[in-house]
This record gives sequence, structure tokens and C-alpha cells, in this order.
Amino acid sequence: MSTLTGSAGRESRRSILPWLAVPALLFFVGFAVVPLVGVFVLSFTTWDGIGTIHPSGLTSWRAVLTNPGLPHALWVTFLVMAVSWAVQTPASILLGTFLAGRQRYRAVLSLIYFVPLLLSSAAIAVAYRALLDPNFGLGAGLGFEWLSKDWLGRPWLAFGVVVFVVSWQFVPFHSLIYQGGVQQIPQSLYEAAQLDGAGQIRQFFSITLPQLKYTIITSSTLMVIGSLTFFDLIFVLTEGGPGDATRVLALDMYKRGFQADLMGPASAIAVILVLMGLAIALLLRRLGGRDAGESQLEGA
Repeated sequence: MSTLTGSAGRESRRSILPWLAVPALLFFVGFAVVPLVGVFVLSFTTWDGIGTIHPSGLTSWRAVLTNPGLPHALWVTFLVMAVSWAVQTPASILLGTFLAGRQRYRAVLSLIYFVPLLLSSAAIAVAYRALLDPNFGLGAGLGFEWLSKDWLGRPWLAFGVVVFVVSWQFVPFHSLIYQGGVQQIPQSLYEAAQLDGAGQIRQFFSITLPQLKYTIITSSTLMVIGSLTFFDLIFVLTEGGPGDATRVLALDMYKRGFQADLMGPASAIAVILVLMGLAIALLLRRLGGRDAGESQLEGA
């Protein structure tokens, strides 16, 4: 009798579980699917953001795809994505591994490192813009001539500043991801390596990095997809300049939509960004193997 009762209880719980996902599904549809469909529809219209929306077929798409500035914006977007990933990933892994230690002071450091993520991107951009001012910034105040360069007035210097500021803000977030991943690795693996005479560097490359495979895929996905939407920080820091040196696709979308009042082309660029993000996410998932959700202890 008790077996039948337990079986009935399990079946009841299984029938309830799908309904628990309904609120999340409604939230996702309302705030993700519906706006995405709306943007897709707007990309086939002509609209200034205020007046009447007029269907215009492929006019907006032709205007975007034939614009000579599109390849440059795509190039800058991919360049920011690649360089920021190359800077953030090693720094995040090393910092996350360091913070995964068991010393008490590391808990305090983890809180301090997390502070940049709590700040507004616009506020960070304003602060760095003031600090890097060649006449009244940090270099002029301290008397350091090498800091008094026109950081935001030269193309490659401005690009480097953007990558540095982005990394400074988001490395703490990814460090926490890697910190959690490292803490999930069994200590028995490190103990066995120590018995075999492996030092800390050998343990890092032979145990820590392989066990962080899926953590790296997850962090890289968030990092790369997030880089497609960089707008506020770049807008406040450089406004896409000097020239178009830091004019990423998201900034191009804003300028078309809210400065030139061309909501159709801006919506087309938004659709391109979504498709790019989806393609990159699927590619990274394929790189993670058949099941990126498998235990990181596979093969241990």
C-alpha cells in the first residue's frame, strides 16, 4: 500500500513540475520573444519613431546592407569581441583560481574585486574620460608625461582604452564564475598530483584548466554575446570616435535610430546583432562537445 502511495505521489509531482515553468515561459515570451518579433517587423518598415509606421519592404535592409560603413562597424565589433575575450579570459581564470583559495583575506579581496561590476557603465566611462584627459586628467595632476597622451583622440589608443575599461568592469564577474568552477574540483585530484610530485603550475595546466572546460565555454559565451551589446560605455567614452575607430554595430544602431530617426534600418541592425549572437552561441556550444552540461569531472 505504501509503495502505491509513494508511486502516486511521485506521479503527482511529475505532473506539477511542467506547470512551474509557465511563469518563466510567460515572462520570456513577453519580454524577449514579443519585442524581438516587433523589431523584426519594424525592419521592413519606414518610421521616424514618432509618426505613422509605413511598410516599405526591403528598403531598410538594402539601406543597411549597402551602407559602406557596415563592414567597418562589423570589423570593429568583432575586433572588440576578440581582443576583450583574449584579455578577460586569462585574467578571469587566474583571478578566479586565486580567489578559490581558502585563506581568509581572499574573501575580502573577492568583495573588493567585485566593486567595478556594481558601478554604472556610464559612470565608469565618465570617470575614465576625466582621468585620461591630457590637460586636466591623472597624468597632468601627477606630473606623469607618459600618462598625458591624447588617449581618446588617437584611433588605436582609443580602441585600447575601450578594451581596457570593458575588461576592468567585467573581469570580476567572470572571475566569480571561475572561482565557483575551481571550488567544484575535488581536492583529491590535487592531492594525488602532489603525491606524484607535480608543482602548482603543473597542477594548474594538468588539472585546473581541463576541469574548467565547460566553465570556460559558459564564460566565453556570456563574454562574447555581451560584447555585441556594448553601447553605453563606448557612447559616453568615445562616441564611436575618433572618426569611426570605436563605432561598433550597437552604437551604429543607436545613431541610426535615435539620432537620424531611422527606426527601420536601426531595427535591421538589431536583427543582425541577434542573428550574430545566436550563431556565436551555437558555435561555442558545439565547441563544448555533445553535452556542454555534463559534469566537469568527466574523465577525472
